[in-house]
Amino acid sequence: MSYALNRDIRSFPALTALTGYRIAAAAATLGALRDASAPSDSLVGVIERVGAEPGQMGDVTVAGETEVEAGGDLDFNDPITADADGRAVKAVAGAAGSTVHIIGWMRSPEAVAGDIVRIHVSPSIIVTPAA
Repeated sequence: MSYALNRDIRSFPALTALTGYRIAAAAATLGALRDASAPSDSLVGVIERVGAEPGQMGDVTVAGETEVEAGGDLDFNDPITADADGRAVKAVAGAAGSTVHIIGWMRSPEAVAGDIVRIHVSPSIIVTPAA
C-alpha cells in the first residue's frame, strides 16, 4: 500500500528520552515533552522514528498522517490513546468524571502489539460526565 505522509512536524525539547514511534505528552516543564504514560496525559503528537535524548530537540508529528507503535489490537478508524509505554491503544470512555485524551485515528486496516501502524494525528478528548 502506498500513501503520502502529509503532516505537520514540530520540534520540542525533550525533558526525558523520547522514544521513536511513541506518543508524546506535555511535561511539567513548560514547552517540553516526554513519552506518554496514560490515557489521561495531555497528548501532543507522535515522536518521529529517531527519538531524542534528554535536553535535545525531538521532532513530533502534531497533525496529519504518521506511524506509531501499536500496544494492542487495533482496527481501522479506532480512536487512539497512549498506554503506559506510550504505545497506541484503542481509546475507551473512562469512569464518571474522567477525561481520556485521543491522539488520533487508526488508518491501517488492523494491528497487534508491536506493529508499526499508520494513524491520522488529530488530538481530541473523551469526557465522561460526573455521575
